[in-house]
Amino acid sequence: MPTSIANQLARPEQFTSKTIGPSSEGQAANSVSNTIPSLSEFWDYQRDVWERTILFWDTLRERGDNALDHERMGLPPLLDFKYETILDARTFTRPVNYVLLRILPPESASERHCTVLDRPPVIVVDPRAGHGPSIGGFKHDSEAGVALDEGYPVYFVSFFPEPCQGQTLADVLHTLRRFVEAVRARHPDQPPILYGNCQAGWAVTLLSADCHGLVGPAVLNGSPLSYWSGEAGVNPMRLSAGFNGGAWLAHLMADFGDGRFDGAWLVQNFENLKPESVWDKYAGLFTDIDHERERFLSFERWWNGYYFLSREEILSIVENLFVGNQLEQGLFRICGGCVADLRRIRNPIVIFASYGDNITPPHQALGWIPAVYKSTEDLQAAKQRIVYLTNPHVGHLGIFVSGAVARFEHRAILEHVGEIESLSPGLYEMTIENPAGDPECRKPYYTVRFEPRRVEALHFPDNRAALKRVQQISEATETLYRTFLSPWVQAVSNPWTADMAKWLHPMRMSRYMISSAFAPGLRALSGAASAIAQRRQPLPADHPMIKKEHDFIADTTKMLELFRKQRDAALEKTFDLTYRSSSE
Repeated sequence: MPTSIANQLARPEQFTSKTIGPSSEGQAANSVSNTIPSLSEFWDYQRDVWERTILFWDTLRERGDNALDHERMGLPPLLDFKYETILDARTFTRPVNYVLLRILPPESASERHCTVLDRPPVIVVDPRAGHGPSIGGFKHDSEAGVALDEGYPVYFVSFFPEPCQGQTLADVLHTLRRFVEAVRARHPDQPPILYGNCQAGWAVTLLSADCHGLVGPAVLNGSPLSYWSGEAGVNPMRLSAGFNGGAWLAHLMADFGDGRFDGAWLVQNFENLKPESVWDKYAGLFTDIDHERERFLSFERWWNGYYFLSREEILSIVENLFVGNQLEQGLFRICGGCVADLRRIRNPIVIFASYGDNITPPHQALGWIPAVYKSTEDLQAAKQRIVYLTNPHVGHLGIFVSGAVARFEHRAILEHVGEIESLSPGLYEMTIENPAGDPECRKPYYTVRFEPRRVEALHFPDNRAALKRVQQISEATETLYRTFLSPWVQAVSNPWTADMAKWLHPMRMSRYMISSAFAPGLRALSGAASAIAQRRQPLPADHPMIKKEHDFIADTTKMLELFRKQRDAALEKTFDLTYRSSSE
């Protein structure tokens, strides 16, 4: 990518005279001088591009080395805090690959890190959505860090890369309940606050329905509960089962993995949703290599650690949630004789969603409320309190990893937990006024209001009839696959073939192949990059060629964004033609 940018921006013909149009000779001269760089500026830019190219590829080399090192260490959690193990669920009668950790305050704890005795414990539950744990605590400005700063005892639900043999979703939920009971025993009379991130949000919701009286408020961050909701042309993920035939494909991939589903497939789907974001990530690294390198490597260390789910887990998730949307309908069967009922939840629920989130838009985070409670009076009669707040622009990952969001919205939630618990039953929108616009702002320099809202006012578009048709097709194709093909695929799959499929996955290969182990010649980049970094003098931002470079990158981003919008619109149209007409 870097050399292609240089070629596009520094072609010799760009420095030839152009037709200026009708103007005075002096105006023409000024126009030429403003648009065409001098020869010295051109050569300075060539030097700068060459230096940034070496630094860029050396960064990718280091990323590959880091990914391999992390893999060799067993993909441990990348928490930015010291911790101790409280319970290891691999030792349970029904073992699962979960572990309960207690986050330890820094050894040089200042007053803001001191635990306040009357504060309830906070349990952060990270999602198993392809990546490893740590999204809620892989840097200080995170949910775990903010809770520590505010004086809360903090616990973290982590997990290991490999699922235990045959572990089910019911096993995981029973384990989470034991974790809650263990924390409650350590903090009598202090019901813990549950933090559920992304896919962990529905687990926390199910836990709340099953743990009446054991838990305090549940905070759902970017958590989907209404999988059939979404905006046409904006949230295509909800339609994907309509194009791949439903749950059978996840079953097939788990069979090829010798009973394990590779989370790298989920991460690849995530990147495919917004190709312009992938371009921006690498283009941003190249253009600002002097400042972005460390941040890029820190984030990529987490981003490139892919974890597995068991075949039983992924099938239950896909069939019941993504395709079946059974959670909000009260049809989610956890185990024999146990069906999840969201109306049993009595602890307050706080929902944090963003309109910039294309993975879990507010439609999916809030759409379950009118499905479960038919009216505001119905919600009040159930003696439930639901509070929601929205961010206008932050993306899905920004809800968890943005330092500004952690320092402001997450802190605001914790600072007002008492007020949330004392609210009368009903639906409220949490609005925050911060006149200074400072994410470090604390009470009383910002104000929070809980404004009553009507359940009836929550209207989100959906294609329920069409998506119901997709569910029926999914059930049919899954039955056919399970009966006729799955036994044959399982017969030819073994640990060798599963390991080969793992290492040949494009998400891993694109990282590992640019590493010292797979490309030893890249080791030479390290010395060259070190020498360049010592004497490097970056060009100023107002350099004419740097401006042209930024324009080129912005135009490419717009082009990819246009492609993505056209792709999503075409998918939406195709889905409607295929399923809506057949369901009417």
